[in-house]
Parts: sequence; structure tokens; C-alpha cells
Amino acid sequence: MTDAIIRRIERFSFPQGAVRAERRNRGYTLTHAATGAPAARLRPDTDDEHVEVLYWSLRTDRWSPTGPFGRTILPLDQALRFIAAEAVFWALI
Repeated sequence: MTDAIIRRIERFSFPQGAVRAERRNRGYTLTHAATGAPAARLRPDTDDEHVEVLYWSLRTDRWSPTGPFGRTILPLDQALRFIAAEAVFWALI
């Protein structure tokens, strides 16, 4: 079954290059299509219209919140623009 959210993520034009999205553990993992490096993790919020945005932390070797004071929760389109604009998501490519 093809997920509509995966299609939306993969159609988004990231300046850093294409990403692959995969449904995993209650969320979506975005990896850089050319390198396979983790770019971001999107976890749907309780209303299913917003997602929590996480980045891969080299310090903790796990997905971590992006906000300076906790969680960053945005509508999907805004989350994708946020990921495209912030260098922390592209540090591993």
C-alpha cells in the first residue's frame, strides 16, 4: 500500500537533493536518496494533521527534538520547508 504522506514527502523539492521516506515505528524516516544518510524523522501528532520534527543526533546516536525548548510540531508542508532550510538535517550527507 502506498502512503499519501510518503508521496507528499518524496515529491517535495529539497535543495540538498531527493529524499526517500519510509514508514517506521509510528512515524516517517527521511533519508537522503543519494547517500542513504538519515535526514529527518516525522512523527504524526495526535491530530494527524501535524508532525513532530526530529533530527539524527551524532552526540546521542538517536533521533532528537529540533526545538531549543522541546518539541517542534508543524503541519506537514511547513515541516518539509523547515527541514529543507535547516543545516542540522543535512549534516550527514
